[in-house]
Amino acid sequence: MIMRNSVMSRCLTLVLSAGLYAFSPLAGAADLASFAGQNGKIDIAGGTAHIPVMNAAAKRIMQSNPSIRITVAAGGSGVGVQKVGEGLVDIGNTGRALTDAEVAKYGLKSFAFAIDGVAAVVNPKNPVAGLTAVQVQEIFAGKITNWKAVGGRDAAIHVFTRDEASGTREVFWEKLLKKGVIADSANVVASNGAMKSALAGDADAIGYVSIGHIDDTLKAPALDGVLPTQDNARSGTYPVVRKLYMNTKGEPQGLTAAFINYILGDEGKRMTAAAGYLPL
Repeated sequence: MIMRNSVMSRCLTLVLSAGLYAFSPLAGAADLASFAGQNGKIDIAGGTAHIPVMNAAAKRIMQSNPSIRITVAAGGSGVGVQKVGEGLVDIGNTGRALTDAEVAKYGLKSFAFAIDGVAAVVNPKNPVAGLTAVQVQEIFAGKITNWKAVGGRDAAIHVFTRDEASGTREVFWEKLLKKGVIADSANVVASNGAMKSALAGDADAIGYVSIGHIDDTLKAPALDGVLPTQDNARSGTYPVVRKLYMNTKGEPQGLTAAFINYILGDEGKRMTAAAGYLPL
């Protein structure tokens, strides 16, 4: 019997600050020199796909200026919207575009910095090399319950999904599952990292993660014959893609603006690419 799990997302804390830095994407991207002499704090929360890039940027900024503090927390896209909208954080990350209702309610501004794909993934021991979109839909709906039905071994399929605050879930559900049913028996995890850990420990599991999180602890079967890689996402061959956004309440000011400019600049693009995403 599959047990329903809820995995709490880990909050990763780093340090950064707030100074007077007027934001303008047209003014040229920030590099580490632009943080010299500044001090203060900025808080970031939301989408878990963003964490590697946010942490890498915060670490470099902290090392260049110990007077700067930043906290980077997960929670999912819904949490990012709610926290930045209510003024609890300076940047709320989302793995999806904001809705018109969210923009109207909170007065949010969005800054896309990367393109990412979302892929169905399994344990590396699973022999299944490819799935069709229909097979994935039927697995997550609970209609296909044994790996033997899709060319695997005779074993029950253990389905893992994300909680409803997840932007990764929303993109996977809309673009691959076509807004179909996800079985009530699916195990629920709260982050890309938690999904990786769950699948690494279960040879019969299936879930989904941001392509940027795929490593040798996961296996990503081809979807309708197309491998879920970032190159295929870039070309449009792989269809389950989304943008990653940083969102602020109103126009960003001070060090929040400097941080966004840094992510959008050359150094930020290199960190985004190193994390497995396609920088914009």
